[in-house]
Parts: sequence; structure tokens; C-alpha cells
Amino acid sequence: MKPYPDVVQLQHASEQRLLLFASAVRAGFPSPATDYHADPIDLNAYLTQNPTSTFLARVEGDSMIGAHIEPGDLVVIDRSVKASSGRIVLAFVAGEFTIKRLMLKPDGAYLEPENPKYESIKVNDPDMGLIWGVVVGVVKKV
Repeated sequence: MKPYPDVVQLQHASEQRLLLFASAVRAGFPSPATDYHADPIDLNAYLTQNPTSTFLARVEGDSMIGAHIEPGDLVVIDRSVKASSGRIVLAFVAGEFTIKRLMLKPDGAYLEPENPKYESIKVNDPDMGLIWGVVVGVVKKV
């Protein structure tokens, strides 16, 4: 049994490669002169530089929609990246995992949501919260 059932480590993910279009794709009017060519890309290599310390987690809730992290998205979390003020982190607070923006202020550390419906969480002491990793990417379906 996996210790965290909703966690998938990237090193155990499929090694199937997808084709990557050779040129960037404009979100505006397309260029008719673009050459259509595709090269393979390994999404594991694209999403992380540290596969042994990186995992995916599925998002529930809407507290981070202002950061374009929405329910059903997969967040890419790297445990080897140092958490710093302004980074989005996976934290373990009051017995639950949560994704919030870490803000270090003169009066303490805060876990800030990106949705005005939610309050900030002030971490008063080290036993109250633990940073598990830094969010380094988001995978979403449209």
C-alpha cells in the first residue's frame, strides 16, 4: 500500500513520449509559412529536474484559482526545491495537506490562498505546519 494514495512519483510514471511540434504555436493569428514538424518530448524530463524527489498530486478545492491552480489539476511538487517567500508550496497543516503561497513577513510565516473567499493561515510555530515541497508545475486538462 502506498503511504499517500493520491501521490504518483514521476520516476514510476510511464516513459511514453509525446510528439512536440517543432515551432512554438501562436495563440493569435497563425503563420501560413510554418513548417509542420514534430519531435518527441519526455514529459517527465520537461516537468522536473529531480525525478526522485518529484511527485504529482491532484488538486481539490478552489483556494488557488487566482494562481490558475484549479480543482482536478495535477500539481508537480519537487521536495528538493527550497521553499522561499512567494513560492507556492504543499504544506501539511493541522493534519491535512494544502497548497498555498508561502509568504514570510516580519511577524511570521503565512500560507496565503489565491482566492479572496479564504483566509491566510499564520504558522505560529514549527509544530503547526510543515512544508512538504514546492509546486514547480501544473498539469491540466481543457
